[in-house]
Amino acid sequence: MKKPYVIGVDMGGTNTVFGIVDAEGKILASDSIKTAVPVLEDYIEQFYNAVTKLIKEAGVEGQIQGIGIGAPNANYFTGAIEAGVNLPWPTPIPLAKIIEEKFKLPVAITNDANAAAMGEMTYGVARGMKDFIMITLGTGVGSGIVIDGKVVYGHDGFAGELGHVLVRRENGRMCGCGRCGCLEAYCSATGVARTAREYLVSSTEPSILREMPSEKITSKDVYDAAVKGDKIAKDVFDFTGTMLGEALADFTVFSSPSAFVLFGGLTKAGELLLKPLREAMDRNMIKMFRGKVQILLSELKESDAAVLGASALGWEAKFSD
Repeated sequence: MKKPYVIGVDMGGTNTVFGIVDAEGKILASDSIKTAVPVLEDYIEQFYNAVTKLIKEAGVEGQIQGIGIGAPNANYFTGAIEAGVNLPWPTPIPLAKIIEEKFKLPVAITNDANAAAMGEMTYGVARGMKDFIMITLGTGVGSGIVIDGKVVYGHDGFAGELGHVLVRRENGRMCGCGRCGCLEAYCSATGVARTAREYLVSSTEPSILREMPSEKITSKDVYDAAVKGDKIAKDVFDFTGTMLGEALADFTVFSSPSAFVLFGGLTKAGELLLKPLREAMDRNMIKMFRGKVQILLSELKESDAAVLGASALGWEAKFSD
């Protein structure tokens, strides 16, 4: 009997990465194409040709069972990208329907944070868990909420935008969503850089960060300075971890997760971020939940995680077809 596989697709604003994945989470082969093709039909044709070529080269023709796609602002219910801010085509785009008709395979689509949650539940550190919350800490703050083994989508497919919970209601920072004071504006990689710039203005403390143009400071620069013992940089991570820990204590009240799984570039800061996070979470946790919620780091390779997460959706598409 031939072994079954699915295609996992991570569509970003710059590149679309895709891979052939088996049921154990092993990526048999992968490739990528540029996303920023001006005409949608041309992009679809390039994607089809590249995936078909990969399938043929891997020798698994006739063994692909489904396709899962993780994309920005993708709606699981409608199968469409509702508002692809970084994509070159008018939205909404009924992408699941287009790909399904092209490949003659079942297709499911969701946003990247929900795909990450599915990948973690299927292949990663949350395997076997039925209740957890995935928090992605990258350029923004994303989240995927899993309750009773199912991703929470809400009535319209957009549930779980915890990065846009307000954590500062007075004089909050402007967020990319248009509101002020969102968690994402503080606890993302860009938020860390913004905090560093604010601290450099409000303090006269010596800092390595003063040696570079303020507008070019990145979260990586802040991390490098903190590792060298820079006080301002360490204070930035204390502030960020504390704010995130307070937010996680609030999120616990909502769904009583057994764990928060953290993923993304900012988690590489390790204990610089995690120590103040744990302390703030414990300090602000309602008594009935204390000691019950783990903080876990993703076990999926960052380079593979998005494809694996999308592939988990591909298996779901196969079984729901």
